[in-house]
Amino acid sequence: MKNSINQAKEINISDWLDKKEADNFDVSQIILPDDLSYDEVPDETIFFKEINFDGILSTADHPFSTVERFGHWYYCRGRDKATGSHSSGVEWRLFTKDKELALKTAKSHIE
Repeated sequence: MKNSINQAKEINISDWLDKKEADNFDVSQIILPDDLSYDEVPDETIFFKEINFDGILSTADHPFSTVERFGHWYYCRGRDKATGSHSSGVEWRLFTKDKELALKTAKSHIE
């Protein structure tokens, strides 16, 4: 028997975004609730690039760009190359259903 807490966590990122979009929210820049952003792994990572100026053993934060697929949504995020090495946090993000837009956006931030 499932309790109500477990039942509430059964919604996935794709369904949550669909619901928000149906409620007329602009989901392109939406921030996911913590319980969704940490509990679900992407169905697929279709692009990842990191610029590591310091070498393989560096533990510092570096510019990166990635595209992950959650159902029929693509989540692009990263840190711009222009900010240089050792910046922290995610500086940009985009949710879209358009795979080509997702890839173009991610590559433009890192190249």
